[in-house]
Amino acid sequence: MTPKDLKAIVRTVPDFPAPGVQFRDITTLIGHGVGFAAAVGHLARLAQAAGAQAIAGMEARGFIFGAAVAVQLGVGFIPVRKPGKLPVATLGVDYVLEYGSDRLEIDPGAIAAGERVIIVDDLIATGGTALAAAALLRKAGAVVPTAIFAIDLPDLGGAAKLRADGIAVDALMQFPGD
Repeated sequence: MTPKDLKAIVRTVPDFPAPGVQFRDITTLIGHGVGFAAAVGHLARLAQAAGAQAIAGMEARGFIFGAAVAVQLGVGFIPVRKPGKLPVATLGVDYVLEYGSDRLEIDPGAIAAGERVIIVDDLIATGGTALAAAALLRKAGAVVPTAIFAIDLPDLGGAAKLRADGIAVDALMQFPGD
């Protein structure tokens, strides 16, 4: 399946979570066996081309796509978690969201110094979470050259922010608006 075919599988839910928002629901793609396999295959080829030595994914849907890509490439997966979810001493970073703040954490022993870690996630919108994950991975000693997404919402500027931070960005599909 081509990225255009995959885009047709993604459901758009109008006025969620607020009036005027067109929510891009990736769960319809995850639930479509052939489409999900094709999406993971496309993402894995992009990650391999970027020289992935490990894949990092952010909780929660980044776990779905990132772990599947890691398995396909035969590399490790680094879960970037919400606070308080890891049973060991963590390395963390606080970051600002549109309406507040949040924190991401990782097991610092999960990354070898200089390891090429590619971020894989379902969607890039404003870029706050992806930027925080990249900062956290770098803090742990990783090299983060690339971030790959199933969906980019370019009007929200997240991919541009990642590029401004020196991270190449690729996505399987784009949707206009928010």
